[in-house]
Amino acid sequence: MSDLAIGGIGFCVLFILIAIRVPIGVAMLTVGTIGYFNIAGTTALMSYLKTEMYWRFTSFDLSVIPLFLLMGHFAARAGMTTALFRAAAAWIGHFRGGLAMAAVGGCAAFGTVSGSSLATAAMMGQVALPELKRYKYSGAFATGSLAAGGTLGILIPPSIVLIIYAIIVEGSIVELFQAGFLPGLVALAGYIITISIVARIDPVAGPAGPRATSTERWIALRQVWPVLLIFVVVMGGIYSGIFTPTEGAGVGATATFLVAVIYGGMRLQSFLDALIETAATSAMIFLILLGADVFNAFLGFSQLPLKTADFFQNSGLSPYAVLLGMILLFLVLGCVMDSLAMILITIPIFWPIIAALDFGMSPDDLKIWFGIITLSVVEIGLITPPVGLNVFVINSLAKDVPMSETFRGVVPFLMSDAVRVTLIILFPTISLILPRLIGS
Repeated sequence: MSDLAIGGIGFCVLFILIAIRVPIGVAMLTVGTIGYFNIAGTTALMSYLKTEMYWRFTSFDLSVIPLFLLMGHFAARAGMTTALFRAAAAWIGHFRGGLAMAAVGGCAAFGTVSGSSLATAAMMGQVALPELKRYKYSGAFATGSLAAGGTLGILIPPSIVLIIYAIIVEGSIVELFQAGFLPGLVALAGYIITISIVARIDPVAGPAGPRATSTERWIALRQVWPVLLIFVVVMGGIYSGIFTPTEGAGVGATATFLVAVIYGGMRLQSFLDALIETAATSAMIFLILLGADVFNAFLGFSQLPLKTADFFQNSGLSPYAVLLGMILLFLVLGCVMDSLAMILITIPIFWPIIAALDFGMSPDDLKIWFGIITLSVVEIGLITPPVGLNVFVINSLAKDVPMSETFRGVVPFLMSDAVRVTLIILFPTISLILPRLIGS
C-alpha cells in the first residue's frame, strides 16, 4: 500500500473515531501514531515523539492560552457578565428586542476578556435567560439570540482559536488580534440588525422592556468600567507593542483577579475552582495540540497535503472557487465537530493550498485574511445543526425550550453570518485595515 493511500485511510479513520465520540485529541494521537509507525517505523516514531512533546510543551507561545482562560474564569467570578448585561439593558432594553440586543452586546463585551465562545454563551445565558423569560420573549428568539451572541467570543480578541491558528501558520498573534476586531464589530452590528428585524416582523417574540431612568443608566454604566479599563490596557498594550500577547494575558489575568476579589467577593475556594477549571481546559487543549502535531506529521509523511495542494494548483479552478469549496467543507464539518478540532485538522492541509494560489496579496496579508475568514466560518459551525455546541450550551440552560426551537431561533443569525463572510471575502480591507494602520 502506498504512503498516500495510508494517509487517505488515516484521514477517514479519524472522522469515524470523531463520529463515534472518541475525544478529538485521543483520536488524532492514535491515528497519527499508527500511521507514522506504518510509514516511518518504530525508531523514527519514538524519536519524533520524544522531540515533539518536549518542543510543543516548552513553547512560550502556548503560555498565553491558560492565562487568557484564567482571565475569563476570574471575570466570570467578578460578576462582569451581570454588570455588562444590566448596563446594556439599561440603555437599549426599552426597544423592541432590546433585551436580546443587550444580551448580544454583553456577549461581545465579555468576549473581550473571555476568549472562549462556550464560556461567553454559558455565562451570559445564566444572566440573561431569566430576564428574557420574565419579559415574555419567545423561547426560540431568546435562546437563538444568546447562542449566536456567544459566538462573538471566538471572533473578538482575545480568541483562543485565533491563537491556535497563528501558531499553526506561523503568523503574528498580535496582527491577527488586530485583524479580528473590526470583523467582530461587524458581526455584532449584524446581529443587532437581525434582532431588530425579527422583533419588527414578530413583535410578540421580542417585546420592549422597561425604560430606565437617566440615573439608572449612568449607575449601570459605571459598574462596567473595570471591563472597559482591562480591555483598553490589555488589548491596547498588545496592539501598540507594549505587551507581547503573553504579557498582556498575564496583566489581564491579574487585573481581573483583583476585580473579582474587590468587587465580586471572590474567596479562596472560588480562586481554587478557577485554577482547577483553567488547568483542566488547558490540559484538554494541549492534548489536542499534541494529537494534531502527531497526526499532521503522519499526513506530511504520506504527502497527502502536498498532493492535495498540487491537485488544486493544477486544477484550473480559480482561487476563489477553491476558497468557496473550503468554506463549504468547513460548514459541513461544523455540523459534527467543534471549532478547535476543525482548525487543527484542516488548516495544515488548507493553508498550503491557499498559500500556493494567487489572491493578489502578500503572504502575511494572506495569512491574516484567510485566518479571519476561517474564524468567521468556524464560528458559524457553533450554531449549525445537528451539533452546534453553543446551541447545546444555551438549550441546557433553558430546559423548557425544545432543541428544535433553539435551532429555529438561530436561523436569522446564520443569514447574517452568511452576509458578513461574503463581505470579508469581497472586501479584504475589513480584515487588513487595522494591522496596516497600526503597523505603519
